[in-house]
Amino acid sequence: MFWPKAEIWTARVVYTGFGTPMLQGGLAVQGGVVVGQGPLAELLARFPQSQVVDKGLALFPPPVNAHTHLDLSLLPLYRGPFAGFIPHVVAHRAQRGLEGARRGLEELMASGVGAFGDIVFKDEVMEFLLRESPLPGVAFYEVFAPEPAEAEEVFARVRAKLSAWRRLEGRVRVGLAPHAPYSVSPPLLRKLAQYAREEGIPLMVHAAESREEVRFLREGGGPLAALRARFAKSPWRPPGLTPVRHLHALGALGPGTILVHGVQVDEEEVRLIAESGAKVVLCPRSNENLEVGEAPLALYARHGVELALGTDSRASSPDLDVKKEALHLQGKADLRLLVRALTRGGYRALGLPTPRLTRGTPARLVHSL
Repeated sequence: MFWPKAEIWTARVVYTGFGTPMLQGGLAVQGGVVVGQGPLAELLARFPQSQVVDKGLALFPPPVNAHTHLDLSLLPLYRGPFAGFIPHVVAHRAQRGLEGARRGLEELMASGVGAFGDIVFKDEVMEFLLRESPLPGVAFYEVFAPEPAEAEEVFARVRAKLSAWRRLEGRVRVGLAPHAPYSVSPPLLRKLAQYAREEGIPLMVHAAESREEVRFLREGGGPLAALRARFAKSPWRPPGLTPVRHLHALGALGPGTILVHGVQVDEEEVRLIAESGAKVVLCPRSNENLEVGEAPLALYARHGVELALGTDSRASSPDLDVKKEALHLQGKADLRLLVRALTRGGYRALGLPTPRLTRGTPARLVHSL
């Protein structure tokens, strides 16, 4: 029986899903499956007749898109000031829903991800993902409720929905997503965070995304003040804190918390995130389109914060290919950090095991940059 000669695939960084990404590593591939992995010198000794194939920047297991809004997949792309994004979504709300979620999920699958984290605004989308998604992940139910007087009512409604949906969990788990510190009232945010912690429900919050958000929470002014007035009648009393400090004061930081964006942070806030065990999902292309700046990668790395990558929605990013987020950051951080964020960081943020590239793994599951 003819058995094809092995190839040794290598790249600047090779990550098997276990341990530390290798700088001089490789994968031996034969007959469409991985037959060996490890340091390049060892593989050359084990497979002396094999051809070495340079695969580019990195080799790794299926990546994770840790932050999507699949139901926004039919919306036009927005580029402009951050404060205009929510009005853009509201203006196109008729295009938001189940059909967009179906299209978005198809695009995710075509990109080859191994798992995803999605923000879900409509009940029908939650039930679709729980019942039909072939991909594992977490569907985070989004709560947008800035009116403090409605906190008890909203909390009771959210808790009832999550209790029912958790009975449908399979490949996809249920999570909770208070939208942001400026769009969920402090009493409700506190209640939701406590409920998620007690029930072991993953919590995802958009936080520290823009300078406008920081200003609104500290001083009460700026473009977000006018935006809040569209959705709440009560006066806004700013906590006088930055977003991360505000979440910390409300008890919303913890090992089950995932902060999305995390652009506008200082060293003390990064230390708070690290000490709490919270994770951060970076969405660099969305950040560029919304003109909010760049997350401090070196600061996060110095404090050991677990990072993941996400595309955000089709409304603020050109596609749902999370590998392009890593390429967008290439040259701005250690490539090993970006590979970990693409894989291990995303799986750990979502509470899922990281797949490994081991003997017998189909070669089609090996991804590259």
